[in-house]
Amino acid sequence: MQIQVNTDNFIHGDERVIEVAKAAVLNDLGHMDERLTRIEVHLKDQNAEKHGPDHILCTIEARPRGMDPMSAHHGAADIQAALKGSAKKLRTRLSSVFEKASAHR
Repeated sequence: MQIQVNTDNFIHGDERVIEVAKAAVLNDLGHMDERLTRIEVHLKDQNAEKHGPDHILCTIEARPRGMDPMSAHHGAADIQAALKGSAKKLRTRLSSVFEKASAHR
């Protein structure tokens, strides 16, 4: 499973951010790695041009083998919480779809 991390112009996508993103994805979706070809993580600071606290939006898109891509979004005050929330939502969606697909076989 390939993991790609993308950030907007206001989040510095350094090695630390990439490591945190990959760890969050592998923690929640690693057990599905044989069923997924690629994961794309998108991080965006929604309040970047405004004064006030950060509001990070994380979108994770998974590409299951032989199926249409699926994604989940989560907003939080920091990158780690946004990653954790969206990974958990995507894990729930993928688990449901995979269970339904297994039941039909």
